Amino acid sequence: MSEEEIRQEESIIQKAKSNPAAFASLYEKYFDRIYYYLYRQTDDEELAGDLCSQTFVNVLNNIKKYELRGVPFSAWLYKIASNEVRKHYRKSKGKKVFSIEEVRIKELIEESDEVWDEDQINKLIDFMKDLPEDMLQVLVLRFYEERDFKEIAYILDITESGAKMRTYRALDKLRKKFKIKIKYDG
Repeated sequence: MSEEEIRQEESIIQKAKSNPAAFASLYEKYFDRIYYYLYRQTDDEELAGDLCSQTFVNVLNNIKKYELRGVPFSAWLYKIASNEVRKHYRKSKGKKVFSIEEVRIKELIEESDEVWDEDQINKLIDFMKDLPEDMLQVLVLRFYEERDFKEIAYILDITESGAKMRTYRALDKLRKKFKIKIKYDG
């Protein structure tokens, strides 16, 4: 986001603190991103929709508490959405699910200048699904949601160095298993 876009968004946030109707433009801007983030973590359209609705209810109810903390407003939304997912899985005692989109995996592989066949891609997707949740979550935030380390740290309540370390470890596992060279702009 440019400085001007950040200022415009901050202006809308300030208006939404006293007038909930002003929140509509933020809702429209971020709904799809938050929904698909939640969908990737549940692999269930209905559940993702419910969690997304709850996320935005929480955002609206707590917007007066929002303060700019060096990360974009969207990071606050992702943090609330992430908490909703955790709450859901804690209540249901279910195992967290990640939906790994083959299209995005292919994009990452294309960025690596390597040629992969469908069988290799499917093996990679299966391997990724078996990664520990904390590693998979940083990969999703970093490569699917295109969040920087500062935002990832904020969203997951970890340090920035912790976010980097988890990402590097996950990529290292992928490199060792599949000998892929993912271009990485730490």
